[in-house]
Amino acid sequence: MPIQTKICGITTPETLDAAVAGGATHIGFNFFPKSPRHVEPDAAAALVRRLPDHVTPVALVVNEERARIDSIRAATGIAIIQLHGDESPAFAESLGGTVWKALPIKTRADLEVAAAYRGAVSTILYDAKAPKGADLPGGNGMRFDWGLLDGFAHPLPWILAGGLDPENVRDAIGRTGARFVDVSSGVESAPGVKSVDKIAAFLKAAREC
Repeated sequence: MPIQTKICGITTPETLDAAVAGGATHIGFNFFPKSPRHVEPDAAAALVRRLPDHVTPVALVVNEERARIDSIRAATGIAIIQLHGDESPAFAESLGGTVWKALPIKTRADLEVAAAYRGAVSTILYDAKAPKGADLPGGNGMRFDWGLLDGFAHPLPWILAGGLDPENVRDAIGRTGARFVDVSSGVESAPGVKSVDKIAAFLKAAREC
């Protein structure tokens, strides 16, 4: 099975087109206002309309109210909601539809939290735990110790994120056995500024695994 790839934090037609051309299977749109990758629903909707049917959009939210999540779904047509904050299993389950949950990872105990979301979400995304006091829960260019995944019995389908880039994604896939990888800051030239060349390089490296 080919590696699935998500380019997260897309904000422009040019970078979206580069991700599609490079073979990305998923495109992430960030609705967290503090993020340099933040997009408003109307702008995201215009980008979603550019996507071919075989590329799936994902909406990233952080500790957002249910009403706003519903409005994002309605305005953009995005079916997958990626929860990237402190959202509980009960809240995730209450949303209905397809929900992913990002977990911040630093220790093996952090991985064990995934089991609590069985039945509440369809997929877990393992990301590096942000530094204390950081404004952003993800997209910080940090990676966690991939060795923590050794022998771990994943309770749900999972995605590897956190500090991935064109140079290390092959090693990450080989080391962890990930079949789905997610990148944001690793394909940027500056915070929130995606590089079409880095997007192409990342997707090529993942595709060759």
